[in-house]
Amino acid sequence: MTTSEDVKKAPAKDPWDLPDVSGLVVGVLGGTGDQGRGLAYRLAKAGQRVIIGSRAAERARTAADELGLGIEGADNAECARRSDIVIVAVPWEGHGKTLEGLREELAGKLVVDCVNPLGFDKQGAYALKPEEGSAAQQAAALLPESRVTAAFHHLSAVLLSDPEIAEIDTDVMVLGDKRADTDIVQALAARIPGMRGVFAGRLRNAHQVESLVANLISVNRRYKAHAGLRVTDV
Repeated sequence: MTTSEDVKKAPAKDPWDLPDVSGLVVGVLGGTGDQGRGLAYRLAKAGQRVIIGSRAAERARTAADELGLGIEGADNAECARRSDIVIVAVPWEGHGKTLEGLREELAGKLVVDCVNPLGFDKQGAYALKPEEGSAAQQAAALLPESRVTAAFHHLSAVLLSDPEIAEIDTDVMVLGDKRADTDIVQALAARIPGMRGVFAGRLRNAHQVESLVANLISVNRRYKAHAGLRVTDV
């Protein structure tokens, strides 16, 4: 007869035991914009194979040639088809339309949404709340056959694109509903020197993470900085 003393619980998984993602192809939709371009540059510099996507293939190829590092350029559909992980870095205004048009190409893919729905007026930046709750949740609603996560919201495009900066001293908040997916995204963030991916909850919590960018913009304006985040005691 087996007793409770005979049954040993499996040891808890080390949260920092992350998968090897070095062989995965990363696509960046909106890769010709400042944020997408900076992420593409940093990931490629870390040894990742990167494809920049844009509505116009020629524009993507031009940006890729300017960045070098083996980065390729393609239209958004080809970028999505050829990539294992797809980072969504398009402007909020075109977010829904872009993803709706790529539903087939993104089926089965790990999608990382880093879009921040923001408005701007004379008082500065302020957070918008999409009907679905967040940009990431909108992506999940539009891409039912994709594995949607959220990450890379709080990174300075200026720092990402500066070749004189060797390390990006920041944490990346990673959200998603499946641990295997968030582990992959954390590992991808950790490929960039100085950066660390930290699990920050399920996708339903993405709104406050996206919204925090409005606060960081205020910090940056007051202190003439390029502020990021660090999570302490983790």
